[in-house]
Amino acid sequence: MAQTASHPRQSTDEGLAADELSAQLEVYRRELTGYCYRLLGGAFDADDAVQETLLRAWRSYERFEGRSSLRTWLYRIATNVCFDQLGSSRAKRERPMGLGAAVDPVEESLATVLPEYAWVEPVPTDHVLPGASDPADTAVARESVRLAFVAALQHLPAKQRAVLILREVLRWPAAEVATLLDTSVASVNSALQRARATLADKAPDRSGASEPTTPPSADESELLERYVTAFERYDMKALANLLREDAVMNMPPYAMWLEGIDNIQAWLTGPGYGCEGSRCVPIHVNGTPGFAQYRPDPKGGHFPWGIVVLENDGKHVTGITTFLDTEKWFSRFGLPDHLD
Repeated sequence: MAQTASHPRQSTDEGLAADELSAQLEVYRRELTGYCYRLLGGAFDADDAVQETLLRAWRSYERFEGRSSLRTWLYRIATNVCFDQLGSSRAKRERPMGLGAAVDPVEESLATVLPEYAWVEPVPTDHVLPGASDPADTAVARESVRLAFVAALQHLPAKQRAVLILREVLRWPAAEVATLLDTSVASVNSALQRARATLADKAPDRSGASEPTTPPSADESELLERYVTAFERYDMKALANLLREDAVMNMPPYAMWLEGIDNIQAWLTGPGYGCEGSRCVPIHVNGTPGFAQYRPDPKGGHFPWGIVVLENDGKHVTGITTFLDTEKWFSRFGLPDHLD
């Protein structure tokens, strides 16, 4: 594959078939989706950007001179597509915790609902991360698609965002990034320094982990299993033992969020009482274990309720994010629309 990508003109001159070219481009879909997702913060926006990238590449392949690798050329196109989207977007995507203070666990807190383009969205891990590779690289990649990190990226100007992802996540040399962005190495290094400073301010590490861990750790998987067991039993004491004291709960598209064990328990036994009796299906989402929640259906079985992302520090759950747009997310994760 690398040899083919290094000599695209030779392949074209020999009459590269359209389906063969499409197959070559398709190889890069997953990693390009991960790149665009980090830049844009939206799963479906990333899909659109990648589709546009591959379409532009297919249409302009005859003009590709082969002075860079096919991969680098595709990243250049994807970067421009994403910059165009960011330039025309309404506002940066956020999480509820970035919009205001925590609220009391009362039903009135559900009054504010924001549109889908306001939120950093979840994404299936295997849609944005490559397969088995170097454990250190895999760990960095996982951390770079976590909700908190993706949300923090949205605070960066577009160029700084791209520089940080290309340099620190994808490990591109500064000279290659400079070529891709049509700028100087000094400008790339300056943008990276400013991006790091902004992230240090915008993305305090709620996970408690100072270094990325290899995916997924036994502790993480065990914590998910214990949480799911306690949640399905609706055992408030067991759930409290699994939560960190400052744990947060949020439910996009609602702007509200809760902080602290007592408030989370009060919500689950108050406005959220309908979650009792739920069933949970484990999934991998944003580089971390999570689950799909199905609530009891009065007609029998269980119906889709939310995609739950659990953030953790390896010992305790630090964040519970439930995405409630079931029609959109359950099909995206390949989940059934009803449990018998």
